[in-house]
Amino acid sequence: MALSPLNQRRWRNFRRNGRAFWSLWIFLFFFILSLFAEFIANDKPIVVNYRGEYFTPIFNFYPETAFGGDFRTEAAYRDPEVQCLIKTGGLEDCFDAPEDLIEAVDSGEALEGDFEKGWMLWPLIPYSYTTPVDRPGAAPLPPNDQNWLGTDDTKRDVLARVIYGFRLSILFTLIVTICASIIGIIAGALQGFFGGWLDLIFQRVIEIWGATPSIYVIIILFAILGRSFWLLVVLSILFGWTALVGVVRAEFLRARNLEYVRAARALGVSNWTIMFRHMLPNAMVATLTMLPFIVTGTISTLAGLDFLGFGLPSSAPSLGELTLQAKQNLQAPWLAFTAFTVFAVMLSLLVFIFEGVRDAFDPRKTFT
Repeated sequence: MALSPLNQRRWRNFRRNGRAFWSLWIFLFFFILSLFAEFIANDKPIVVNYRGEYFTPIFNFYPETAFGGDFRTEAAYRDPEVQCLIKTGGLEDCFDAPEDLIEAVDSGEALEGDFEKGWMLWPLIPYSYTTPVDRPGAAPLPPNDQNWLGTDDTKRDVLARVIYGFRLSILFTLIVTICASIIGIIAGALQGFFGGWLDLIFQRVIEIWGATPSIYVIIILFAILGRSFWLLVVLSILFGWTALVGVVRAEFLRARNLEYVRAARALGVSNWTIMFRHMLPNAMVATLTMLPFIVTGTISTLAGLDFLGFGLPSSAPSLGELTLQAKQNLQAPWLAFTAFTVFAVMLSLLVFIFEGVRDAFDPRKTFT
């Protein structure tokens, strides 16, 4: 679908803002990469070939019996016996096989001869965000060629948790920001356009609601209902929708008596069309000015709750929980360095992008 001349001008302005344009591409690269986290960091193979048949463990459940084992529970693909079963085609007594076969399976080397019946394609990082690392020593363990960013205090791979945690933080932020912005824009538009008693009642409700200590309410409800991702999303939207109301309300109060609005009313245009087709685009610059603060505030809220221990479940791949571990393990500087770098890069990229979007919507701004 072709863009209108106005949107084409906005896109050109955004592209000419080099910092925002390249920040968008860098952010998209990391975000799209994190969407395929299961293919990058996982304790299950991406593909298993067993006796000529292909299996996809990252998507499906396969019992050990599917590979010639004895148990109906899910196959432990990192177990040497399961690997031996797959690579030997389900040899009846795998570890009664010749010693060179056992050594080859244990070392992960390719097998030769009649014994090689199957293979496994592993992700680049053979750990998920909950997988314990089998390394000697007391946790947290420093970085090495096996764990590039080391492990946390429960011997989980830090890089795997960062990849999954980055995706979780961004998805949480996008859902909360979009939903809260839609509600806030509609509420502010109704207040500013109609005014009167509607505006007065709405303002008193917002004053009371804004004075509610949201962090304490979230902690109390989590203690009663249990911690979950979607409950935190709903609560964040309930307490976050008021952020844009004041800005949108002020823009609509200023514009509702302008000539083009009066002309539209005289022509019989519906109030809904006037508000969201003619008035809202003029209020977008002020609205977009607030978005960087909403986005960074949402990420900070999630990280802060996890840091305090009242956020997502402890097993969740949380960047805030990684920050807490860095505080509790000062002898492991790689945890603090990783947490700081991830937050600094993520927040900087988002701020640069939204600043570029804001400037692109501002007719007074041009880039050369």
